[in-house]
Amino acid sequence: MKNKIRFRLLLYFSGSLLVFSLVIGLVFAVLFSRHNMDVHKTELKNRAENIAGSLAGFWVDSTDQGQGRGMMNQGAGYGAYLRFLDDIAMADIWIVDPNLNQITRSHGQASLAYNELPPGAEGVILAAMDGNTTFSENFGAFIGTPSLTVAAPITLSNGEIAGVVLLHEQIGNIRGATESGIAILLLSMGAAIVMSFFIAGALAGRFTKPLGKMKTVALKISGGNYAVKTGVAQDDEIGELAAALDDMAEKLDAASKESTKLEKLRQDFVANISHELRTPVTVIRGSLEALCDGVVSEPHMVEDYHHQMLSESVYLERLVSDLLDLARLQNPDFVMEMSEVDLREIAEDAVRSIRRFAEKKHMKVRFSCPDQSFIVFGDYGRLRQMLLILLDNAVKFSPAGGALDIELTEELNQSTLSIRDQGPGIAAEDLPYIFDRFYKQRSEANKDGTGLGLAIAKQIADRHSAVLKAINRSDGGCEFMLSTSRWPHEINYNQ
Repeated sequence: MKNKIRFRLLLYFSGSLLVFSLVIGLVFAVLFSRHNMDVHKTELKNRAENIAGSLAGFWVDSTDQGQGRGMMNQGAGYGAYLRFLDDIAMADIWIVDPNLNQITRSHGQASLAYNELPPGAEGVILAAMDGNTTFSENFGAFIGTPSLTVAAPITLSNGEIAGVVLLHEQIGNIRGATESGIAILLLSMGAAIVMSFFIAGALAGRFTKPLGKMKTVALKISGGNYAVKTGVAQDDEIGELAAALDDMAEKLDAASKESTKLEKLRQDFVANISHELRTPVTVIRGSLEALCDGVVSEPHMVEDYHHQMLSESVYLERLVSDLLDLARLQNPDFVMEMSEVDLREIAEDAVRSIRRFAEKKHMKVRFSCPDQSFIVFGDYGRLRQMLLILLDNAVKFSPAGGALDIELTEELNQSTLSIRDQGPGIAAEDLPYIFDRFYKQRSEANKDGTGLGLAIAKQIADRHSAVLKAINRSDGGCEFMLSTSRWPHEINYNQ
């Protein structure tokens, strides 16, 4: 089913609201019913006490000796007032004399004798005669409908109780007000639930819309499109999920590009190695075929063929050795023998070795360095190999009789070794690629090069967290500069 989450959210929200409304409605109904009853009791009590206070002014002493405290004055004033109360009281009013002999009723009803009262009514009247305002529901059977009765004493100014006012109100009227209030509440709750259903639908749609976007992006990512974005920007868990998905897409895109790049490098590597191997193998095979077939029989020609095969074999050996070195250095698991070494000592060692090759071209090799140690953390053998590659290139491309300058300096805890030659420099279009594998200048001086030397040197520099770069000098020649920290022991060199 589509939109399952949206449907569930809508169902959960509406169900929770319905349960909440029912609980609130039940609690409200109970509390409102009690409150409404209490309010009516208070109002009924106040009305009864006010009527009792008003009637106290009409109560007079009787001259009949057998009557004791007499009945109220039945003159015109009292009768008019009683009729007035009858009209405005909005309840049945009974007046009981102090001797409990007669009960006067409103609305033109005939008076009652005390013995005609329903069971339980006597206690309410007696309590009122004692000066207490009391409530009772025992008069309902007599009146003909469930009623609430309040008995209030008629207290004269001297403190005597001259009678009792009984005020009756039908409980149905009280419950009617309560039911009306509950009906309004239920109607309001129903309208609120209907409105909340639409609001919940809108909110659920807003909640699930980002999920739909993320689903679309996930499907595109699974299809190989890593350049997609969710476009969701929210400061909540959904926003964090969307950001994580975007971040994953970016990393997958970068990994895809890197994989494509590595695949191209692999293809280029295979093509380059095939090209580099084809020439010496072809020369060796052709020479051997010529010798085996007897095509070449002259002693001096046979010797030339042998020398040619030897030269090509030496080239093949160098090529295989360089490939093995480069493969080791590019392997993250390859561990160098790292220790504290003196870069000055390594440079002096490499300069001594290169001087033998420089003498063949009658070149001068000049090394300058302050009289101090340049302690770095590295592999002595690999650093020496790197410097020999750079020095060999400098000698190879320098003219005969020229000079080679090597300088080691220090500045701000950075050791810098520079190698300057007096050759023609590096072509501007070749300069960005000289550290790539099998990239080499096509020149007579580099005809025996494998195109791997500078790539090996760059890998060694990278494994030592050093910076190796080449520039063309304005006064002619090329300069290779190696910069490394004097305190690199805080770096993991095996990464």
